Amino acid sequence: MADRSASSDLPGEPTSIWLASTLEDGRGDTDRRSRTAPPDTRLTTNRSVDVCVVGAGIAGLSTALELSDRGESVAVLERDRVATGMTGKSTAKLTSQHGMIYDHLRREFGRRQARQYAQAQEDAIDEVERRIDELGIECGFERQPSYLYGNEPDGIQRETDAAQAAGLEATYVTSVPPFERAQAAVRFDEQAWFHPRRYLLGIADELRRNEDAAVYEHTRVTDIEPGRPCRVHTRAATVVARRVVLATGFPFLDRAGYFARMHPTRSYVLALRLDGVPPEGMYYRPGDTSRSVRTHRGSDGTLVLVGGESHKTGQGGSTAERYRRLERWARDRFPVDTIAYRWSNQDYEPADKVPFVGRAGPGTENVFVATGFRGWGMTNGVAAGRLLADLITDMDPPERDLFSPLRVTPKPSLDTTLTENADAASQFATDWARTLLTPASGPLEPGEGRVVRRGGKPIACARDADGVLHTASAVCPHLSCLVTWNDAEQSWDCPCHGSRFDLDGTVLEGPATEDLPTRRP
Repeated sequence: MADRSASSDLPGEPTSIWLASTLEDGRGDTDRRSRTAPPDTRLTTNRSVDVCVVGAGIAGLSTALELSDRGESVAVLERDRVATGMTGKSTAKLTSQHGMIYDHLRREFGRRQARQYAQAQEDAIDEVERRIDELGIECGFERQPSYLYGNEPDGIQRETDAAQAAGLEATYVTSVPPFERAQAAVRFDEQAWFHPRRYLLGIADELRRNEDAAVYEHTRVTDIEPGRPCRVHTRAATVVARRVVLATGFPFLDRAGYFARMHPTRSYVLALRLDGVPPEGMYYRPGDTSRSVRTHRGSDGTLVLVGGESHKTGQGGSTAERYRRLERWARDRFPVDTIAYRWSNQDYEPADKVPFVGRAGPGTENVFVATGFRGWGMTNGVAAGRLLADLITDMDPPERDLFSPLRVTPKPSLDTTLTENADAASQFATDWARTLLTPASGPLEPGEGRVVRRGGKPIACARDADGVLHTASAVCPHLSCLVTWNDAEQSWDCPCHGSRFDLDGTVLEGPATEDLPTRRP
C-alpha cells in the first residue's frame, strides 16, 4: 500500500527514529498498525494468570516485570507491537523535570506530595539504569543534564525553589540554552536519555524467558468483564485473571469519568541532521509554544530531536502546518543539513496535572489503570509500574493517595475541568450545526478529507494517495462528536475526547473502541 501518513511536501520519513531503527521492515509507520509479527506472539488459546496487563508500552511492561519479579504470573496483551504506541513516538527523556510542575504541586497539593512526586521520578530513572545493567540491554542510555528555560525569571526561580524543597538537585542558571535566548533556566543534573523501544524489547525478552509470564502482540482486547475473577476477551481467546491493569493511553473501561477529567493533546517531532555540533543536554521551554530539544546518538549517526506545537487533538487547524512551523523554528536556530524523520504523538492531561495510577473506579475493584502522563511518560510509566505492583501485592506505598484515580482535587482541577468540558460541548454543537447546515462542496484531491452532509447524515470522505475514495460515518462511536480531518497524519480525529481513526474508519486510538462504520460513497 502506498504511504499515506502525511502530506507529500513535508520533510523527513513519517516515522519515529525509535520505530525506524527497530521494526523489521524499517518503516515503523507512526499510526497504522504494523502488518507483520511473528505468529507465535499472538494469543490464540485461553489462559489463566494472576494479572493480565493490557498495553505493552513503558507503563504496561514496567508493571508486568515488577509483578513477575514478585512471583505473580502475568500475561501482557498488545494490539500492535511492543512499544509502538505512545512510548515509540516519544522524545524519550528520562527526567524528573516535567515543565512547571513542582511549584504547582507545592501550592496545590502540599510539600509532602511534591516530594513524593519527585522521588517517584528519580527512582524511575535509577530503576531503568539498573534494569539496563542487569539485563545487558543496549539502548543508548546516557546521563545528561536537563534544562527548563524561559523568559520569566521569577517563575523559573519559584520552580527552582520548589524543586529543591522537593529534594531534587536543581540549580538556577542563566547561560542556557546555546541555541536560543532565554533569561533563565533551572538545571536538573543526572537525568538521562535512551532508546525506549530497544529498552522495552529487552524487557519483553526477559518476561518471555519466565515460564509464568507472556507477552502477546497483535492481540486486540475487545471487552473486559471486571469481577472475581476478571475476564479479558480478545478476538481469538479469553484471559481469566485475578487482577487487570489497563496501560493503554486512555482506559477504555471508563468507570471514573476519565473522559471528563483529562483532555488529549498532540505534539510533533522532527529529527534533524546538523551541519555542525549538536547540543549536549536536554531542553524544554514551557508555554503555549512549548519546545523540546535533545540529541540522539545512533548507529546511523547523530540526530537532534526538536519537538513542540502541542494542541488539543482534533482542534487547532492544519497539523501539516504545525510541522512546517516547527521546521522554520529549527532552521532559525540550528545549522540543519537534512530532516531525517518526522512524527507526532498523543497523550492525556489530567485537570490537576497528576497522573491517574491505581484502582480504575467504582465497580472495578480488581481493575487498575495508568494514564494521564502529560507527555512525561518515560519516568511516570516506570513509576506507575512500581506503584501498581505494590497495590496489587497488597502493599501500602505512601504515594498511593497522590496518584489515586479516585482522588478529589477541586482546588487545582475545577477550573480546568469546567473549561475543557465546556470546550468539548461547544465543539460537539458547533461541528454538528456546521455539517448539517453546509452542503457537500467540490471534489477531493488525493490526501484530502472532508466531512459532508448526505441525506442529513455526516459522512467522513477522504482520498488516499492513490486517489481511492474512502467513506465512513463521521460520528465518533465514543460520545457521538463529529471527527475532523488530520491532514498530516491522514486520519480522522475526534475534537472532543481524542479518539482517532484511519481514513477508512479503523480505530487507531481511544477512548473509542469501535471503528467508524463504512458508508456508501
